[in-house]
Amino acid sequence: MNQTTLRLPRKLQGAAFMVLAGMAFAAANAVTWTVTYKMGLRAQSDAFWQYAIALVFSLPFIWKQGIAGLATRHPLLHILRVVLSALGVLAFTKAFASGLPTWHVVALVMTSPFFVMIGAVIFLREKVAPNRWIAAGIGFAGAMVLLRPWEDGLPVAMLYPIGAALLWAAASLITKRLTREESQNSITLWLLVLLTPINGVFSLQAGFELPTAAMFGLLLLGGVLIFAAQHLLTLSYAAADAAFVQPFDDLKLLSNIFVSWLVFGDIPAGSYWLGIALILAGSAYLLWSERERTTAPDRTTAPA
Repeated sequence: MNQTTLRLPRKLQGAAFMVLAGMAFAAANAVTWTVTYKMGLRAQSDAFWQYAIALVFSLPFIWKQGIAGLATRHPLLHILRVVLSALGVLAFTKAFASGLPTWHVVALVMTSPFFVMIGAVIFLREKVAPNRWIAAGIGFAGAMVLLRPWEDGLPVAMLYPIGAALLWAAASLITKRLTREESQNSITLWLLVLLTPINGVFSLQAGFELPTAAMFGLLLLGGVLIFAAQHLLTLSYAAADAAFVQPFDDLKLLSNIFVSWLVFGDIPAGSYWLGIALILAGSAYLLWSERERTTAPDRTTAPA
């Protein structure tokens, strides 16, 4: 009894950190939407500046790991993973720049774990239990309600978040492969070191932009929020088991809806709520159906 009493506060801390991380990501998304769609900064430039600022805050970790932290037998896999991640960030940012509401973008990106599952079957030869296929079907139905291809086809703007989900799913599959032999610190370090330079290449290709003072102030806020969100995720997983805190990660969709309503006065209407509910239900069912599994969950989520 005493042991359970002692563990409960730590679990609650883990849940609280995860919810706060989702709120920080939602606020960062609102910043990205404002800087790109409202103020006109190119998506490539926004991705470069925000992640460059976040990199500055990550320098203590990079310094602590040192060059030795980059030691690996799979450099090409690391590079490919970071390139895919950077392309996912670019697609994610372009979705905001197109004017899609932040909650709509995040809801579609939350289909990424279902793509990871399908990719694991095809490329990693993993066996998938029926409950996972059911969860994927529910989530896919929710995505279709949000996409509504039966109305006007698929607008280009809708393809950006789906593209981000696919790219991040591919990056997650490589991550799953690397974790068999590489440490988590090494995998994180490669991402931190390479992501900003690759974003810089994309920015140069599109026409490098210096933000105005107002833009830079928002970009600085966005970079701080991204760093804070990543730090809160670390605290969450350190405080409680991943299987316990993962359901609270899905609440980031509700955080984005709240921030979108609070800042922009925008909120889902009509059947969009059905699509959101189905995506959340698919994720929740997957976690519930595997609650008795003793192995670590291989479900991967994308930053949103």
